[in-house]
Amino acid sequence: MRRTLLVLVFFASILVATEAYKKRLTIPDDLDDVADDEEDEEWKQWGSKNSGSGPDKNLPPPDFANMDPSRIQEELMKRHTGPSYGFVKLRFGVSRTKDDIQNIAIKWSKMLKAGAVDVRFMAVDLNTFMFTMERGQDVEEVKEFILHQNDAYEVKLGDQTYRRPGDPPLDQVIEKLHREKHASHNSDKDEL
Repeated sequence: MRRTLLVLVFFASILVATEAYKKRLTIPDDLDDVADDEEDEEWKQWGSKNSGSGPDKNLPPPDFANMDPSRIQEELMKRHTGPSYGFVKLRFGVSRTKDDIQNIAIKWSKMLKAGAVDVRFMAVDLNTFMFTMERGQDVEEVKEFILHQNDAYEVKLGDQTYRRPGDPPLDQVIEKLHREKHASHNSDKDEL
């Protein structure tokens, strides 16, 4: 009885499998008559050659002689492909522990790695990070990322310093904090 039941179950499963195979949807290889209008313009442009690509794309501008040094360095950084490093100054006036600094470095590294940018942040002190990256062509993306973080104040790449628009230079911020500290210290002495 068991054996008969097993044989029946076996044949029934084969029958169900063949029926499922017969109902399987087949897609023909010839899709020329299919209208596919679901892609947006960005998807249609992906992979196609841009008008700016080609042999002239990577050539530097011909008028380096008429450029100031900061503009020349900016143009060169656009074409930089090797390893790169830089420094990040964190916002002053915020007390941080070593654990806070490590957590910020780990968070930034993971966020950038999720965006396919391999960057390593290392704490220099409680207000400074050094970052290294293997692919220098990602330096613009890293700079923009860092400047969008609340903890960051400025990024230094080579001799160029980048801040958010409207932020004063770091020297002025430090001087202002020292003046405020001395003013509060002097007012404490006057109270005594």
